[in-house]
Amino acid sequence: MKEFLTYTDEVKHALDNNLPVVALETTIVSHGMPYPQNVETAKRCEQIIRDQGAVPATIGIMNGKIKIGLNDEELEVFATNQDVQKVSRRDFPYILSTGKIGATTVAATMIAAELAGIKVFATGGIGGVHRDGEVSWDVSADLMELSQTNVAVVCAGAKSILDIGRTLEYLETHGVPVVGYQCQTFPSFYTRESEYEVDFRLETPNETANMIDTKWKLGLDGGLVIANPVPEEAAMNYETIEAVIQQALSEAKEQHISGKAVTPFVLDRVKSLTDGKSLETNIQLVYHNAEVAGKIAASLKH
Repeated sequence: MKEFLTYTDEVKHALDNNLPVVALETTIVSHGMPYPQNVETAKRCEQIIRDQGAVPATIGIMNGKIKIGLNDEELEVFATNQDVQKVSRRDFPYILSTGKIGATTVAATMIAAELAGIKVFATGGIGGVHRDGEVSWDVSADLMELSQTNVAVVCAGAKSILDIGRTLEYLETHGVPVVGYQCQTFPSFYTRESEYEVDFRLETPNETANMIDTKWKLGLDGGLVIANPVPEEAAMNYETIEAVIQQALSEAKEQHISGKAVTPFVLDRVKSLTDGKSLETNIQLVYHNAEVAGKIAASLKH
């Protein structure tokens, strides 16, 4: 599969010289935020990672290649082109063989990052088991990828539209450590709390890097969830956001929206119902994840 990879000069130089690199996804650009906030957020994340002493590698698929790092022109395409398709593990062969433009989800970004030799990935929130997932079997491929792909994922927990309890049960079953970065409670994306605790709490980038390094030295394949709560000043009220999510999910059900269309629909409705506050929270948590991921990557033994 490495024959399908191409690199920007900045990322290639970093990988060739064993410098810290942090992967970034493109679904958040193409499907997660409106223009121009999407491209502004993506560029700012890259700069935040550089400020921590690491190199950003925003990953996307174009012209039959998995691009490890995007230039400004390519990033603009992901931010504005309506034909960009979401890519998970199953979609790689189709998107690559047809030359279509594909934005990488958490699962797809993990796959590409591992192929490129990148150990740390910053995202917004991971996917998981959807509410009513025991009936619909709607479970994100992100969870399976975390069980088998050696990339540490820095996130603000799982998206709060999901069934967080079942998501954590799945991760436990598959041996994926859930680390609270300076927190004991598992965060739920827009808010710093949920009803659930993390498996382990760590306080510093160095402690986190040591745990990551130890896991893979033991030969224990699979990723880690580094749960990093949204900064307090940007966090939303737990009860308020829960009520909004319930309304958005009801609307999705009424409109017969299912599968991978649910998340973008619900996130968009949450944005509308909170008068845009949820988008600002989303942006701030992504920035915070980029900062922490950059610090952890810089602390890893290379």
